[in-house]
Amino acid sequence: MNPAANNLNPGLTWQERYLARFYDRESGWIDGTEEFHNLCTTVIPRGGKILEIGAGPSNPTSQFLSMLGELHGLDPDPAVHENTALKSAKLLTRDQFPFESGSFDACVSNYVLEHIQEPASHLREVGRILRCPGVYVFRTPNRFHYVSLVSSMTPHWVHDFVANRLRNCPTGSHDPYPTFYRMNSQGALRRMSASAGLSVDLLRMVEKEPSYGMSSRVLFLAFMAYERIVNSTNLAAGLRANIFGVLRKGSGY
Repeated sequence: MNPAANNLNPGLTWQERYLARFYDRESGWIDGTEEFHNLCTTVIPRGGKILEIGAGPSNPTSQFLSMLGELHGLDPDPAVHENTALKSAKLLTRDQFPFESGSFDACVSNYVLEHIQEPASHLREVGRILRCPGVYVFRTPNRFHYVSLVSSMTPHWVHDFVANRLRNCPTGSHDPYPTFYRMNSQGALRRMSASAGLSVDLLRMVEKEPSYGMSSRVLFLAFMAYERIVNSTNLAAGLRANIFGVLRKGSGY
């Protein structure tokens, strides 16, 4: 959609108009979720057995993954039982995952790693339940991005009050979960993956549309300027919002 088309459709919200103007799909822009799904398609064996860690209730990523293979879910929140895309759902009640070793061809987590209190244990369990050469595909915030920096320096009640408002989330959206950011940098991921016996296939730094600027035009334009700067050069890649990653279980695990 181009700016002229926006002017002809007064029913659009300002957020929709700005996204269509500055992040136009016709010019080749894709949003972060679509890019993450494309990555999953590239590395997950088609028709394999997949575990979505932190699956939660029904959501677009679960629906997408269910088309790639047999999808199972794991989450500490009982809402996972409401996820209609899953063949089975289990609650995570302790550090050890409730699955036999070598049960899955792929594990996937979408905005989950930032909530993990014990990342070393988490990665060991991922490695244990993967078949060889299984993959762990994830999307998680970069701890050096402005959103994560503010989040890590403020108490959780601030996140509850502010986060969904800044993103213009619908009424009734789930409150933010507590965040720890204990493996949310490229360096930490490389160190912890090696300690867990997992090799790093990919760590990609990604900055997309300013989702935390949806509460006001001023914030949107300011955060959009940041996006343009960090995407203009690889020298600023370390300041981009998200890390897309692929870890692999090798034969020596």
